[in-house]
Amino acid sequence: MELASTPDPGQTFPPAAPGPPKSTLNPRAVFPSAQASCGDTQSRSTASPQMSCTPMYDPFQKFINSAEPHPMTAKQKAILAGKDVIDPFNLLTIGGLSAITVASDSHSAYGPGLKGWAKLSGVSFTQDMTNEFFGTFLIPAIAHQDPHYHRMPNASYKRRIAHCIYQVVWTQGDDGKGMFNYANVVGGAFEEAISDAYVPYRETGWSDATARYGTALATDPIGNFITEFVPDLARRVNFHVVFVQRVINRVAIEEGQ
Repeated sequence: MELASTPDPGQTFPPAAPGPPKSTLNPRAVFPSAQASCGDTQSRSTASPQMSCTPMYDPFQKFINSAEPHPMTAKQKAILAGKDVIDPFNLLTIGGLSAITVASDSHSAYGPGLKGWAKLSGVSFTQDMTNEFFGTFLIPAIAHQDPHYHRMPNASYKRRIAHCIYQVVWTQGDDGKGMFNYANVVGGAFEEAISDAYVPYRETGWSDATARYGTALATDPIGNFITEFVPDLARRVNFHVVFVQRVINRVAIEEGQ
C-alpha cells in the first residue's frame, strides 16, 4: 500500500487555478501606438484594433510644393490639351455659361431657346479647343515652355498676388527657369485672329480686336488667383461642395501632379 506524499508546506490546498498568461505587452499600450511598425500591428491578434500602415493622404498636399520643374514632351503637352478640352468641369462650364447668356439675352446673334444655346456652346467649345491647341500644346512645345501654372504657397500674400499677375507675361520654362509667356501672349493673339473666322456677327476691325485681346490679358489673372488660393481656402474650411471639389481637381490636372 502506497502512502500519500506529504504536501509541500509552501503550497496552498487546494491548488490555485492557473491564471491567464502574463502579457508581454506594455500594460499602458492598450491600443497599438501611432508609431508602431507594420510588422508590430500585423503580428497582433486580429481582435485588437488595427492601424493602417499607409501614411495619411492629404488631398491638398499636391499643391504645397509645385514650384519644381516638371518637363513634358510635346506628346504629353498634346495629351494635356486634349484632357483640358474634354474635362467634364470644362464642358459643364461652357454649357452653363451658354445657357445663362442665351437666357439673359434671347435677341443675341445666336437666337433664343435650345437652338441658340447649342450655337453658343459650339462656338465657345471651338474657342476653347483653339486656345488649348496653341496655348497648351503647339507654342509650349516649340518654345519649350511649361504650360502649367506653378503656385507659391510658402511665399507672402503680396508675393503670391504679384505672382498671379505677372504670370500672364512671365512664366516658367521646361528647365525651370523664367521665360516670356509665349503661350499666353502669342497664343491669345492667334485665338483672337482665328475666332474672327467663325464667331457670328463679330466686329472684326483692328480696334475691336485689340480691345478684346487686351481685355483677355487683363482678366487672365483671375484664373491664376483661383489656382493659387482656392486650395488654401479648401484646406482651412474643409469644403464638401461638389463645385469646389471640381475646381480643385481641375487645378490638379493643370498642375500635372
